[in-house]
Amino acid sequence: VQLQACGGGLVQAGGSLSLSCAASGSTISIYSMGWYRQAPGKQRELVATITINGVTNYADAVKGRFTISRDNAKNTVYLQMNSLKPDDTAVYYCKAGHPYLSSRVYWGQGTLVTVSQ
Repeated sequence: VQLQACGGGLVQAGGSLSLSCAASGSTISIYSMGWYRQAPGKQRELVATITINGVTNYADAVKGRFTISRDNAKNTVYLQMNSLKPDDTAVYYCKAGHPYLSSRVYWGQGTLVTVSQ
C-alpha cells in the first residue's frame, strides 16, 4: 500500500485545515487507518484512528476538535482539524494497518502543519 498525505500548510491559531491521505496499490477497506504526528524534538504520537467498521478513537489533546473519516470508494482517509492550536504544529503522517496481520503496516510520507499564534 502506498499512502500519499496532503493538505498541510500554515494556519493561524483558531483556524482549520483538512488533511487527506490517498492510498494506492490496495483497497483501504481491509485496513484500519490512522493519523499520527511528530513535533520537532518529540516522538511520533497517535492523533486519531478509524477501524474498518468506522469506529473512531482520538488522542485526548484533539478530542472535540479533530475528526477522522474514511471513504473506501475513494480509497482515502481524511482528518478535519478545527480550532487549531500552536501545539498542533507537527508533521502529520497517515498509517494503514491490517487488523489481523501485524506485519502489514504502511506509512505515508507526512505533511507539515504549522499553526501560528
